[in-house]
Amino acid sequence: MVYLIFGDAFTFPEGDASTNRVYSYANGFVENGLDVVIICFRNDIRANYSGETEGIKYYHPFSLSQKRSNFLFRRWQSILKYYRTITIISDIVASKNLLAIHCYTKSLITQAYAFLLSIIFNSKLILERSEHPLKMYKNKGWGKILGYFRVALEIRLCSYIFCISDYLIDFYKNKGANIKKLFKVPSTVDVRRFTQSYPNPVSYKYICYCGSLTKEKDGVDILITSFANIAKRFPDIYLILIGKADTHDEHIYFMNLASDYKIESRVLFTGKLPRKEIPAYLCNAEILTLARPRSMVADAGFPSKLTEYLATGKPVVVTKVGEIPEFLTDGVNAFLADPDSPEAFSDKLSHVLENYHSAKLAGEKGKELTKTIFNYNYQAKRILDFLSLL
Repeated sequence: MVYLIFGDAFTFPEGDASTNRVYSYANGFVENGLDVVIICFRNDIRANYSGETEGIKYYHPFSLSQKRSNFLFRRWQSILKYYRTITIISDIVASKNLLAIHCYTKSLITQAYAFLLSIIFNSKLILERSEHPLKMYKNKGWGKILGYFRVALEIRLCSYIFCISDYLIDFYKNKGANIKKLFKVPSTVDVRRFTQSYPNPVSYKYICYCGSLTKEKDGVDILITSFANIAKRFPDIYLILIGKADTHDEHIYFMNLASDYKIESRVLFTGKLPRKEIPAYLCNAEILTLARPRSMVADAGFPSKLTEYLATGKPVVVTKVGEIPEFLTDGVNAFLADPDSPEAFSDKLSHVLENYHSAKLAGEKGKELTKTIFNYNYQAKRILDFLSLL
């Protein structure tokens, strides 16, 4: 039996939060006896058309191995990927049954194509929703109309919708979706990545953040300001920011912010790191942080980086947004700060550093959640039970 993950909201095998979610799905299904095939539908330049990692087969139908200047050639390759995808799936179903097509995309066109694939191959179509579906549309006018039209199509055309939060479950239910179509899959993590002993990648103590360097989504400006508030009090602590900004201007903004606070010598911007290098930074940090502000993104989603943080057993300081307070309790298994407040966040950082022994005990309690509700294998079994019962 084959479980197919298809879409363009992620890259594979290297990538970001969406890639980690795909990995968690895939590893869980493989451990439960399924063959997993991933078709990455993005127009990325890739060295390999196909490959295999951790027992997961993957394909990149847009098969350019180097950038070409010829516009028509690139357009032709973009169109050709639709044919290649059908060929890949045809080869799969020639010898094995297809359990489901799991679509992970932000594109309406890709979503429509996934529906067509489900018709051609007589398969269930599962839509992945880890963010608010109206996030990319304007709040007024035609953008809002198009957004609600898309939601109506999703409800009508998809067999099931997997939502990362109760917020999204309620959103689709209120838009008319049958509750039997909706299934909550929280953020998950492969704990095996964080249970090994890694050498410290640096020679000093540090607070760490890992993810996209953004203001609106993850409050990196709040984190830098919070660190500036405690820098003199804890002169031996540094701040490491893993990831890259969406734009060059935003990256410069964060660097200038650190410079304005005169802490540029104690803030390290690593840039985007390979997936295999990230656990060493997280596992050796004094504190792992996320200063996510209030927003539609925070209400609807759940940060995958947070489950990775918890898997290390290190103290975690995070803001009280979205569903985070439903899983974490301040001072018990994490340290929760009021959002949009550098002062509140820096107070929590100070508290952890001043009471590090008890903070480590809270970190270990947070780790327990990654063995159950946030565990990739546990959630894979839930999904398979859900699909077999319907």
